[in-house]
Amino acid sequence: MKVAVIGGGAAGFFAAISCKTHHPKADVVIYEKGSKLLAKVKVSGGGRCNVTHQCFDNKKLSTRYPRGEKFLKKAFNQFAVEDTINWFGANKVIVKAENDGRMFPITDDSQTIIDALTSKVKQLGITINLQQTAAALVPREQEIVIVSKEGVEFSYDKVIVATGGSPKVEGLKWLEALGHNISTPVPSLFTFNMPNEPVKALMGVAVESATVKVQGTKLKQSGPLLITHWGMSGPAVLKTSAWGARELSNLGYTFKIQVNWVDDKSENDLRTIITEMQQNNHKRMVANKNAFGIPSRLWEFLLAKIDLRSDITWGEMGQKGVNKLVNVLMNDIYQVEGKTTFKDEFVTCGGVSLSDINNETMESKQVPGLYFTGEVMDIDGITGGFNFQAAWTTGWIAGKLN
Repeated sequence: MKVAVIGGGAAGFFAAISCKTHHPKADVVIYEKGSKLLAKVKVSGGGRCNVTHQCFDNKKLSTRYPRGEKFLKKAFNQFAVEDTINWFGANKVIVKAENDGRMFPITDDSQTIIDALTSKVKQLGITINLQQTAAALVPREQEIVIVSKEGVEFSYDKVIVATGGSPKVEGLKWLEALGHNISTPVPSLFTFNMPNEPVKALMGVAVESATVKVQGTKLKQSGPLLITHWGMSGPAVLKTSAWGARELSNLGYTFKIQVNWVDDKSENDLRTIITEMQQNNHKRMVANKNAFGIPSRLWEFLLAKIDLRSDITWGEMGQKGVNKLVNVLMNDIYQVEGKTTFKDEFVTCGGVSLSDINNETMESKQVPGLYFTGEVMDIDGITGGFNFQAAWTTGWIAGKLN
């Protein structure tokens, strides 16, 4: 049996490995249009590769996918987080969990993951063809023909498509031509640009837990927040962008957000703390006595934003000042005008419609013998290792060729 895997990324490699594992006599070849393999793995997680997430409850795990929850819930029964950990463990990669559940190789180096995958491919005798682009697929009787951009034809018994997310719908036309419905791709997991907001001067300041809400929508997410030289990033922002990928696209990436800098406290909590500060620290300057665990640069910025004098004491702050402080801590408003996506790490919402794919086998319902894996499907997860887990899961299942 001859099997082709189109795409040399995480999902493609894992599908090829799975195929050769389940079908040792199969002739498996990976086609990669670029000159580099596993490029996204290399740069992911700041070069550490967030392999998966420490979530062993498959039902809960599936809720981390804005697109693909029901589809993956069943798929995780075949290959889930524990299977990922065990597979890499068997291939000499030990992974560790961080406090937030993200899992990385103990080396903190994505090259460790790349080495494990490439070594396994070599060990199994899988062929790799670089700079080979599949321009079209042509089903013929019991085989599928891959047509290169030069017009050369290669025939296979089975083909697995692992080309990843396409930023534009044009990149999916060759699959649409086979009768598949395509969900128009838009960016997911992007940061918020705030070109006219002075908060950018605080670049590098991070808050451990904040809540971001997009005004006029139901979008609301919590988590660490990072202020950057272009606006805001961090899990709170990235999760908001993932769940709101289509909605924010429809808004033209121009909207206002409300930031709650103290999302672990209620308004009553804040007022109680402020009252205690006024009673016990009434001679201390507000700027010098921060009772909320907020980074000092951000604290001073917020005080200036609500026009509190830099030398005002807690005892001098009247009810009007208290109200303004509570409001800026819980409902700080910023104008977002645009987004930033990282080219090498981009994640898309959209792709081949899941209604056209069998979630037990990853086989196309339109073309027998054609399988899909990874982000080429309309599947994407929030930040935290979930997109890689979807790649390992769907790749393993597709490779079974059931």
